[in-house]
Amino acid sequence: MKTALKVLFATIFLWMTVLTIRTSLAVSIWSAWDSYAANPWAVATLYDAYFGFITFWVWVAYKERTFWSRALWLILILCLGNIAMSLYVLIQLFRLKPDQSVEALLQR
Repeated sequence: MKTALKVLFATIFLWMTVLTIRTSLAVSIWSAWDSYAANPWAVATLYDAYFGFITFWVWVAYKERTFWSRALWLILILCLGNIAMSLYVLIQLFRLKPDQSVEALLQR
């Protein structure tokens, strides 16, 4: 199960990184903002994504012990979204000891 999760989150990390770079090279987020903001579904999707980021960050804040680590991950998640989130899960997966189960991933 740990290997499957590593593959899954590595795929998400790589896919989102490539997609973000490719899209940024095609169209700047700043130049696309006006048309994006005019679309109600785009705005709703953006709110949905950011509420998901905050939900995920609550788990990160539970796992991380220092204010600075929590603050850093909040900034990374809010700025990079699923790139940062998948990276965080990958780091946690690689920190698991061989004898630890996936359930340990959710705990402090």
